[in-house]
Amino acid sequence: MASLLTTSPVPIRTKFLHQIGLSLYNTSHGFHEEEVKKKLQQFPGGSVDLQKEENGLGILTLNNPSKMNAFSGVMMLQLLEKVIELENWTEGKGVIVCGAKNTFSSGSDLNAVKALGTPETSFNKCCTGSRSGTGWRSRIYYSM
Repeated sequence: MASLLTTSPVPIRTKFLHQIGLSLYNTSHGFHEEEVKKKLQQFPGGSVDLQKEENGLGILTLNNPSKMNAFSGVMMLQLLEKVIELENWTEGKGVIVCGAKNTFSSGSDLNAVKALGTPETSFNKCCTGSRSGTGWRSRIYYSM
C-alpha cells in the first residue's frame, strides 16, 4: 500500500488519503491539522453552502454578506469539507463558486488573519500548501 501511495498521481493519492481520514500534510511539514482546526473554530460567522444539481453542476456559495463574504475561520473549515465532498461526487461535472448578495468575496476576515497570520503559526504553514487546493490543481478552470 505504501508504494501505491508514493507512485500514484497526486489527485488519486490525495483522494485516497481523504477517504481514509489522513492528511496529505502532517507534523513533518510543520503542519498540525487539529491545532489549526481549533484555532479556526474560534472565528465563527458565515457559511459555505453547497448545492448539487441533478445535471452534475455544483453551486458553492460563500455566505457571509454582513462582511462582504469575507472568509471566517469556520468558513475556511467548511470550504475544506465541501472541496472533499466535491472531489468524491462522482456525478459532478463542474462547479460554480459565487458569493451571496451580489458580492463574491472580500477575502479573509481581518480579525482571523491578524490572530492567525504570524509566520510561526501552523496556520500560516498550512496555507502555503493548503490541502483544500491540492485536488483542484489538476483541474481545468474557466472564469467568466
